[in-house]
This record gives sequence, structure tokens and C-alpha cells, in this order.
Amino acid sequence: MVKKDKGMSGKQKAALLLISLGPEVSAAVYKHLNEEEIERLTLEISGVKKVDSAVKEEIIEEFHNIALAQDYISQGGIGYAKTVLEKALGKDHAQAIINRLTSSLQVRPFDFARRAEPSQILNFIQNEHPQTIALILSYLEAEQAGLILSSLPQEMQADIAKRIATMESTSPEVISEIEAVLERKLSSTVTQDFTETGGVDAVVEVLNGVDRATEKTILDALEIQDPELAEEIRKRMFVFEDIITLDNRSIQRVVRECENEDLILSMKVSSEEVKDILFKNMSQRMAESFQEEMEVMGPVRLRDVEEAQSRIVGIVRRLEDAGEIIIARGGGDDIIV
Repeated sequence: MVKKDKGMSGKQKAALLLISLGPEVSAAVYKHLNEEEIERLTLEISGVKKVDSAVKEEIIEEFHNIALAQDYISQGGIGYAKTVLEKALGKDHAQAIINRLTSSLQVRPFDFARRAEPSQILNFIQNEHPQTIALILSYLEAEQAGLILSSLPQEMQADIAKRIATMESTSPEVISEIEAVLERKLSSTVTQDFTETGGVDAVVEVLNGVDRATEKTILDALEIQDPELAEEIRKRMFVFEDIITLDNRSIQRVVRECENEDLILSMKVSSEEVKDILFKNMSQRMAESFQEEMEVMGPVRLRDVEEAQSRIVGIVRRLEDAGEIIIARGGGDDIIV
């Protein structure tokens, strides 16, 4: 569980902010981002673990204060913003906000590495040249770098510490090259953890609120980067119980496409609301036959029910992809006139 926001990157804070604001607001924000920003932020959201409520409040407060500061700067510059914030929040708090706002315009090298686990970084740099290791450690948080340094072989520790202490300026080209290599190595480890952290549900909530075109763009991009994650998100995008969100014509189309056995199994354990809407969208004879079947049917295995519902959901997704039915989502494209 995330219990403090110290050392968190801007993308991590943005992800937590969107999660805290809910899927509707998140979907609205997505409409103002480009494809690359959406892709990166979606990956960040999917990797978020459980977050302490106090951290959420801190991030929301920080966002609010920075938004105020930006507004004040646009009105009268940094000096004006600082004066107003000092009156409202005190000198130290105001200065901290101004510092964060101005420094946010600059991205420090190895920003991605500062949110990785020390063990992950160690795994990829321990066989590098000591000068390269020293350079990377010099850009990490002190606690993070200390853990990595103490985990290196003893015969290397003093040498690397000395190299850090005596390091002179390094060309931006060299830094960028080393940064790119390390980021590529870490990316596979980072993406492998996304599904396990439980953040997939947060992404699903957001994607359920965006229009179909945006959803397709994001999932297509994720399919290239992490096919397993993309498939997991797709599985959770629409569940059997969501069939009540379809219009009557779409439900009738789905019923015609499904095997009777799958419908009966799925309805056997579904809510009364789902049963009612399905019965209303099939012939009276079919409805009566289904009711009789369910009454005489004995206990059923949960696995069989889940497989039947999964097949029905697959049909729903196929029909939507073909443009034969519409699943209501956010965005103007889903308005039916």
C-alpha cells in the first residue's frame, strides 16, 4: 500500500489523482491528452497499488494548490503568485509550491528509475562498469542509491563511492544513452507487475467512461506493449451482468446469436434484473421454456457458468466490433438520435 507521496513521479501522482477523482472525470481528462500521454498514463494507472486515503488527500491538495499557483502566475507572474500564496498558506508552504511548479518544467535524468524498486535496478546494473553504476546512483534518491550500493559486492562499494564523490560533469549525450538502455531493461520488469498489483480495475473504470475510438486506440497500443495486460483489460471491460445496459434491440440481437444452453446457464445464477430484461427480449414461448429448464436444473458448477457467460460476452464484443450493437460509454459518439 502506498502510504506517502515522497519520491513519487509526476506521472504517478497524475495517475493517483485520476483514480481519486473517479472514472467520469478521468474520461473527461483523457479527451484533452494526446495518444502517447493517454498510453503512458493508462500504464501508470494499471500499476498503482492500494493507496492510503491520506496520500490521496495530499495529492488532491497539491494539485489544487499548484492549479491556483498557475492561475496566479498567469495573472501577474511568479512574484504575484508567491505573494498571494504566502498570505493564504504561509511563507514556507508557498515557496514549496512555487519551487515544485518551476522545477516541474525540467525533467531530471533517470526519473523513471526513481520509482523502480532498488532490487530491480540492482539486477540490471550490477555487471556494468563502475563509472556507469556511479553515474546512475548519483541521480537516484539517497535512500534508494544507498540500498543499491550496500547490495553490491564489497570490493566494488568503495570504488563506486569514490567515483560518485569525484565525478565531474558528464555530457548530456552520454547520460541520455545510459538512461535509454536502463529504461529499456527496466520496462519489461515494470510492465510484468501491472496485472498483479490490482490496478487493472482502475483502468477498466476509466476506459468504460471513454468513447469507443479512444478505447480502441489505447487497447491497440497496449496490445503491442503488453498483450497479456491488454487481454486482461478486455476481459473486464464488459461482464455478463452489464447486458442490462444494452438497448432492447441489441439484447434481442445478442439472444439470437447465443446458444440456448449458454443463456440458461448464465441466467440460472444471475440477478432478477438481468433475468427480467432478457425474458422481455425473447418470445413468450422461449421465455417459458427457459424458465422451465432453470426450474428443473440442479446445482451447476461455477466454472461452467463462468465459461457460458464468457462466451456470451465474447458475442457482445464481436457484435459491437461489427457495429451491429452499441455499448453505451462516455463521449459524444455514443449519443443515439
